[in-house]
Amino acid sequence: MSTAPASTTILLVRHGQTATTGKVLPGRAPGLHLSEQGRAQADAVAARLGALTSRPVALYVSPLERARETAAPIARALSVRARVDRGLLECDFGTWTGQRLTTLQRKSQWRRVQHAPSTFRFPGGESFSEMQVRMWSTLERLASAHPREAIVVVSHADPIKAAVTYAQGVPLDLFQRTVIATCSVSALVIGEHGPLVLSVNNTASLNELRPS
Repeated sequence: MSTAPASTTILLVRHGQTATTGKVLPGRAPGLHLSEQGRAQADAVAARLGALTSRPVALYVSPLERARETAAPIARALSVRARVDRGLLECDFGTWTGQRLTTLQRKSQWRRVQHAPSTFRFPGGESFSEMQVRMWSTLERLASAHPREAIVVVSHADPIKAAVTYAQGVPLDLFQRTVIATCSVSALVIGEHGPLVLSVNNTASLNELRPS
């Protein structure tokens, strides 16, 4: 029997590009699908994950279409079933959902969103703090189900940023300094001795994703 501390490697994948990426705050609005480029990105990240020497054993995905469409080729590459988990949802942007970023940037609250997000709640929606707690508790739950294994999680930029900054011990008010590109991979280890961050916003080879 192994006496090594139980730990789980979690590969966080942001969904692929959509027609609104960088233009609109889509949030949890239904009916948003990957663009042609997004589908190509999903195929590419699936190939990268499928080429890993130590293959992930499970795949979890946000219920939104853009995430599930990203997960589909990953599931085929890993020969696993994509399991939907609502804990991986995008932040609930409330009444800001679907608005153009150029419009939102003119709002007086935009500065708080960028520089003091821990103090902000989206009107009719979720706070960044609630999103971070939700995302991290979901990752801990998934990790506990897969000790000494690797899993893939397909989610959204803000939840992934919030998880990475939490794992690093960085205050939530600084999480906007982290960039999570479409179909990038960010790798964390969750174990008995606390989290480790192996890689953030990785779009290159994944074969070196192991703690030293």
